[in-house]
Amino acid sequence: MTREELVSEVNTRLKLVRTEYGLTQDKMAAILGISKKTLVESEKGRRSLGWTETVALTAIFAESTILKDALGEDFAQMVSALALKDVDVTYPTTMGGKVWWRDVKKTKGYKIQQNLISNHYRLLDDADRRLMSSFDLKAVENYLEEII
Repeated sequence: MTREELVSEVNTRLKLVRTEYGLTQDKMAAILGISKKTLVESEKGRRSLGWTETVALTAIFAESTILKDALGEDFAQMVSALALKDVDVTYPTTMGGKVWWRDVKKTKGYKIQQNLISNHYRLLDDADRRLMSSFDLKAVENYLEEII
């Protein structure tokens, strides 16, 4: 998934998320920090939310059943992977991928996993710390080759 695809997925569900939470257009616009006119135009498909608005919406409404059904249970990691694409960061320890991940490759204490919902990849070290995330398996494999 790309940033543009995520924005599109969220845009098509904007009104559903708002109604799921029982919010008026005025309240939803205030929560997202946009004008009511912008929200109305976005809900009607005349305008698209931008990347920042999409990230805000997914963070604020992280418990939304609508978003979980569309993006997977842990869509916050997918948003993070898109936001941090091509950026070298130090990630905190994970739980090792016990629920939403499948192992793609294990070598020398490292493992590459793929998310079952979003299909993005991540590289974990022997302590289950995420070293990188990407939608490009080759990029993850190349990063692994560089560090071993």
